[in-house]
Amino acid sequence: MRRWRVPAAARFRPIPTGQLTTGEALTFAVALGILSMAILVLQVNTLTALLTFFSLIGYSFIYTVYLKHATPQNIVIGGAAGAAPPVLGWTAITGQVGSADALILFLIIFVWTPPHFWALALYREKEYAKVGIPMLPVTHGRSFTRLQILLYTVLLSAVTIMPFATKMSGWAYLLGAMLLNAGFLYYAVRLYRTDDDAVARRTFGYSIQYLALLFALLLVDHYRLLIREALHSALY
Repeated sequence: MRRWRVPAAARFRPIPTGQLTTGEALTFAVALGILSMAILVLQVNTLTALLTFFSLIGYSFIYTVYLKHATPQNIVIGGAAGAAPPVLGWTAITGQVGSADALILFLIIFVWTPPHFWALALYREKEYAKVGIPMLPVTHGRSFTRLQILLYTVLLSAVTIMPFATKMSGWAYLLGAMLLNAGFLYYAVRLYRTDDDAVARRTFGYSIQYLALLFALLLVDHYRLLIREALHSALY
């Protein structure tokens, strides 16, 4: 049986330290899952509960148990589960999932996931290799991974313009998104040219701030448009 080496950053978590057994953690996870499904069915709607259940299975089992150890495209495929929350939120409010706006939000997170995680994988490459997880730098090399980060960042820059193109958001969002994209592209290009773990770490850190600020822009821009419409209605 393979002996998995626990990374240094995870050694102080409850399961590695023995504060919790795997059985206790599994029991808590199952109980939490059942409770969350009950709340969604009774207080929100059945469609949201079903989609949440599929996302839970997709992330916890399909991605974590199988894909993570089976293919270097693990986070690309598994990214669908991580990109589900905007769709779940949309479905919880509207009761339907077919909105183009909801799918655009899904697409933004889905395309953002690979450059985000591959930047992490670059400076954690040795740890992934030691535990036998086939992340892209381990299976295809660092140069190929850096190129993929750059290509996905270019694609992400195009995808994040879609909320403006579909009139989901306005000029305030577009300006902010362009500035954030310029920052992400700066790090991606710099990482492509320099095989430096410090740059990979900074790229990963920026990617976290990038997504949070991008969705904050969507929120601010949304309410700006509502306020403008309310003022226009009051005056005219």
